[in-house]
Amino acid sequence: MTRTAIPSTPSMFERRLGTVDRILSEIGRAAQVLAGVAQASRPNPAGKQAPVAAQTHATAAPMASPEDAGAGRASAEASAAAQADALTPEQARHAAGLMRVNHVGEICAQALYRGQALFCGDASIRNLLYQAASEEVDHLAWCRERVVELGGRPSLLNPLWYAGSFTLGVVASHAGVPRNLGFMAETERQVEQHLEGHLRELPPNDYRSRRIVAQMREDEIHHRDTAEVNGAHRLPAPARLAMRAMSRVMTTTAYRI
Repeated sequence: MTRTAIPSTPSMFERRLGTVDRILSEIGRAAQVLAGVAQASRPNPAGKQAPVAAQTHATAAPMASPEDAGAGRASAEASAAAQADALTPEQARHAAGLMRVNHVGEICAQALYRGQALFCGDASIRNLLYQAASEEVDHLAWCRERVVELGGRPSLLNPLWYAGSFTLGVVASHAGVPRNLGFMAETERQVEQHLEGHLRELPPNDYRSRRIVAQMREDEIHHRDTAEVNGAHRLPAPARLAMRAMSRVMTTTAYRI
């Protein structure tokens, strides 16, 4: 009696189940990002914030004993660092607005790359997109932390930004690998220019924000180079202009809301 071989190819039901699993996973990921619980895998390039109380330690004090000299010097250095990064209320509001824009940009990057990866048929490119999204989590956490330090809050429209960017990524994923990577490269190119502008706009003494933005810029350049090395095609001019227009709407709105 012969046995009928069981087909090894996945059934339509299994394929649909795999797609549903991925979609449910993305919903969970979106909830994490929007809730602000995503954790950075690298240390914050700005380092630890100097305590405000350190500023009060620089006042004149009676002659200290030699044993206290080392502690006094450390306290003075901490005070100098805190005062160097002290901002006026106007500067802090402006810096918080700029860093909120950067945080929204990272919300969009998360959604965009994960949307691009969701239906990408090339496993290596899908992994590349997921890796880029993973590295953007660091930026997401750093920007949120800095916004809070400056007395600001994340954008109230983050769910809208995420949903729109994820949808755009899904659309791009159906354009083929070269265009998909071209979309990634153009996104990073525009983000790089945007961050260069923020380095010019941030208060000169806002060293913490500047260190974060400078590191982000280096990472975005790396992502663009990676996309181009893997075969990214340059997008048509109308697509690039449309992306720039959408970015302008996002940055203008996120600075205030």
